[in-house]
Amino acid sequence: MPKVKHFSAAWLSGNAPGHRLLEPSTESIRSRALSPSYSSRKQAMPGPRRTIARRGTEVFVAVGKEIRWADLAYLKDEWTTKQSRGRSGSGIRIKREDPYQSIEGDGEIDSAAGFRTLKTPVADDIRQLIISPNSNYLAILTTHTVHICILPDSSHLTSDDAGPMRPKMFTLGPTTHVTSRSPILSVLWHPLGVDGSCVVTVTADAIVRVWELSTDNRWSYDTPTTSVDLKKLVDGTTLDQDFTASTSTTNKAFSPDSFEMEVAAASFATKGSGGWNPMTLWVAMREGDVYALCPLLPQRWAPPPTLIPSLSVSIVTTVAGIEDDPHIDENEKLLAQQQLQWMGELDSQEPQVIEGLPGGPPVEVYTRPSRPGVVPRLQGPFYLNSDPDTGDDLDTTITDMLVIGKKTETDDLMMGEEDELDVDDGDQEGLSLPVICLLSASGQVRVYLDLDGVQAQWLPPKNKSKAARVPAQSDRPSLLAFQAIDTMSPVEVNEESWPVFSTDVMSRYSFFVTHHAAITFVSLTSWIFRLEGELLGHHEAGTDFRIGLLVNSQSARDRIFAQATADVSVPLAACVAIRDPDLGYFLLSATPYQPIALTFETPDIDLAPIRHESPAREREASMAPLDFYEPRPVFNPPHAFDQDSALPTLLERLRTSRHKTMVNQEVKLSPLTLQIFTDAHKVLSDETYRLGVAAAEVFRRCELLQAELRQQVSKANEVKGKIDTISGASRENHEADNALYERRISEAKDRQQKLTRRVDDLRKLVGKATTRDLSAKERAFVEEVKTLEASVSGGEAGARHQAKQLWRRLDEVKRLQADLVGEVEALRKSGQVQVQAAPPGELRIPQDIRRSKLQQVQGLLSRETALVEAVTSRLERLQSSV
Repeated sequence: MPKVKHFSAAWLSGNAPGHRLLEPSTESIRSRALSPSYSSRKQAMPGPRRTIARRGTEVFVAVGKEIRWADLAYLKDEWTTKQSRGRSGSGIRIKREDPYQSIEGDGEIDSAAGFRTLKTPVADDIRQLIISPNSNYLAILTTHTVHICILPDSSHLTSDDAGPMRPKMFTLGPTTHVTSRSPILSVLWHPLGVDGSCVVTVTADAIVRVWELSTDNRWSYDTPTTSVDLKKLVDGTTLDQDFTASTSTTNKAFSPDSFEMEVAAASFATKGSGGWNPMTLWVAMREGDVYALCPLLPQRWAPPPTLIPSLSVSIVTTVAGIEDDPHIDENEKLLAQQQLQWMGELDSQEPQVIEGLPGGPPVEVYTRPSRPGVVPRLQGPFYLNSDPDTGDDLDTTITDMLVIGKKTETDDLMMGEEDELDVDDGDQEGLSLPVICLLSASGQVRVYLDLDGVQAQWLPPKNKSKAARVPAQSDRPSLLAFQAIDTMSPVEVNEESWPVFSTDVMSRYSFFVTHHAAITFVSLTSWIFRLEGELLGHHEAGTDFRIGLLVNSQSARDRIFAQATADVSVPLAACVAIRDPDLGYFLLSATPYQPIALTFETPDIDLAPIRHESPAREREASMAPLDFYEPRPVFNPPHAFDQDSALPTLLERLRTSRHKTMVNQEVKLSPLTLQIFTDAHKVLSDETYRLGVAAAEVFRRCELLQAELRQQVSKANEVKGKIDTISGASRENHEADNALYERRISEAKDRQQKLTRRVDDLRKLVGKATTRDLSAKERAFVEEVKTLEASVSGGEAGARHQAKQLWRRLDEVKRLQADLVGEVEALRKSGQVQVQAAPPGELRIPQDIRRSKLQQVQGLLSRETALVEAVTSRLERLQSSV
């Protein structure tokens, strides 16, 4: 859960150069001069408002009909440099009451470096800005038109020329996306497009068009390579039918599909998702139905390295498993054969290798298989499983959709391979199921899990039987509802509101919800990894308990910003999250009148900017205030104070109307005069009402400011008390500060010396206690002692067995001793008899030799006797110790 550190950015506020990035244009202020009842422009159509796009730290902001381009890191650095120069310089021109005023005058704001304006040929206000995956194209959307801008290089932001730019732009479908046709709801960059140049447009009348753009071919912007009418496809039966969008604009007859299949949003998963997810287009209808179109591919597409091998293994395994199974339905066998045919044509191709991004690997480009067919089958509407007790509380009016693909599983695929794949680590973590999030007009987020997984499907060929062509009712796909999260209170709900999703840069399982009342952060990580562990584990004991914990786990939700007046006429632009060492963890949004900038706390050390060590930097860091305050939303004066009165505009229109003679004449009582005064009264009453509401808001903020100031003073007093307690300022002898600090420093040094001596003594004691390793004989002696200990103090059976063995050895030694003694005595007697009975002529043994031999035998006997006595005494000691 991110914690807000600052609710504003000084370099985007007030008179800072960055304030021009999001301030309203003169044309928009003029268009809001009159109330809606007197405005000549038509009522704006509801739809998403994504007027901020980013490329690194560069942002593109749509204000009216123009696009403003700036580098946030450059603007912040320039503003910080000027502020530090103004504090350290001698000629400071900054007023105390206006801390954001430029040092060298306001004339520099108009030509601030790091800021440019892009002129566009659009005829209406820009509603959405969608940047391509490689950040080289920008899709510019109004309600009915699409323009593709080739983005200029970043060096233009710091060039000498600071005037407006006119980059190269192309109109996408100049005869297709026009005001006389259905409005455009979603524009998506296909994740598998070559160099990120494939764009998919989805209109409100459920027509999907695929455009493959090329700067060398202007015709690629005129005609789509693939167009699919979902209203035709939902009723399709065979592959040979024509599902392309009709070019006729005269047939506008009513049909139930025109109401039930009104598109609200569409979404792709990321390129690094596993399985069929990168080529699956999810479409959410306004009334709550969800459809999937898989595989939707351009004619030339560039898959990631793991996509085709993983699909090939999956398809071959499926076909081998169901080929000879008689219980498998014929539709499933036909689907498996179609997938095998599609993969066979893909495997037979030799991909074209082109250069990738600078510093990146080369890219393999494939051609879309033509068999079984180019147009896939429309899967859906999905059955949305939910709890029947809470199903009535779900809002089914959909405004936006977010698809999080399943993780890539490359461990089994690359088993035994030495090469490592260059895959994003974020795509390899998470859940092995796709997560589909739907957002309703009431701000309710519904989280669904695709347990079955969407696979490629095509309609059956024409030569199949009618029974095989018609899918069974039991084959209707379904999504499991996991959770519903409310981001609006009941008083904030408005039918004209259009909430939208925004992705987060920290995790793909966290996102932001932006609507007219607030910005809410939602994170699914609290249960995603727990659910993945349950899916991968084979646990039986405690299954119900673990499932209960998983079901009861709630997603993290936090309202990080709220507008003081939840007015649907003052919508918030879809927020953009940025993570950069210079900006930190930063969130940018905007109202039609002012920017919304939030800075979050982040524990990552690598986000800290690298600073050069210098005395000025050290002095600046020492002067920085302590962050013991509680961040609060910044108060901006109501925009009603900055709006000009509409009465002069009304009088100017009156002077140029057919009743201009009434302006310079005396006031006469007539119906025309009454009408003029009534119109003027409506304008004045509306303006005075807005001014009264704004004044009341200022009064309430002043009262709240007093309470916050008292709270801040009390907190500062608490901090001061803690500091005084630590520094010893509450002493009674009124000791001087220098003497106090010197005494504390000396006490600290003495304490440090004592600790150092204790550490040295402990080090010496440990050094003495440590000995070298035992020798082989010492280890053998230890083993023998352990064996004796086990024999003596072990169990009864083991001890009795060991004791019997030892006494048996002792008896055997005594028996051997007796035998040896008997043999010696026998030898001695036999030797004497033989010596006496020997005849005089035989050999006689000398006396000294016989004496030496006897001495040797007696020595051996004495050693044996000593050994037996030693063993006997040792056994007696062991028995006595027991």
